[in-house]
Amino acid sequence: MTAAQLPLAMVGAGETARVARVRGDSDLCQHLASLGFVEGAEVKVVSRAAGDVIVNVKGARLALNRTMAGRVAVTL
Repeated sequence: MTAAQLPLAMVGAGETARVARVRGDSDLCQHLASLGFVEGAEVKVVSRAAGDVIVNVKGARLALNRTMAGRVAVTL
């Protein structure tokens, strides 16, 4: 049984999730991968507002807008 995936934009503040996949063209996927959004990476949501999120990933704190956060599928 596989865990249900949801967009990173829907993860609540204080929750930790794992990246399942990144949707988008190759340039976008490469950009997000260079930031640490690779399959299996642990992502902690620090705060969120209207779909925009601030996360900790691979020791860095990053902000993603709703569109970018919606392209990162995670499992809780």
